[in-house]
Amino acid sequence: MNVEELRSYCLSLSPNVEEKFPFPKFKAARDVLAFYIDGHMFCYFNINDLSCIIVKHEKEEIPELIEHYPCLGHPYNCNPKYWIGIDETIADKALIEKLVSDSFNIVKSKTHKPR
Repeated sequence: MNVEELRSYCLSLSPNVEEKFPFPKFKAARDVLAFYIDGHMFCYFNINDLSCIIVKHEKEEIPELIEHYPCLGHPYNCNPKYWIGIDETIADKALIEKLVSDSFNIVKSKTHKPR
């Protein structure tokens, strides 16, 4: 999966998904692209280095996932209690898509208020 495929997948999850480069003032993070639903981030990564795609996950499942999948680890510069890092260079596309979709659903369910 390359940057454009990952970007397209994130945007395909909902017409309400927004993408931003949220850290333009930080030299090391200028190229970090983040995806939001209802104003809350569910996925981000450096567009020049997909070795760490960061997604939200249920905290109870994170230790088991990291133990089971060598492509998963603790996220860079984010709370490892709620977020997980995916190394795209060794993860398969189906796993990346599942974890991004799960992250989207977790964030949406916690922020979406039914009318």
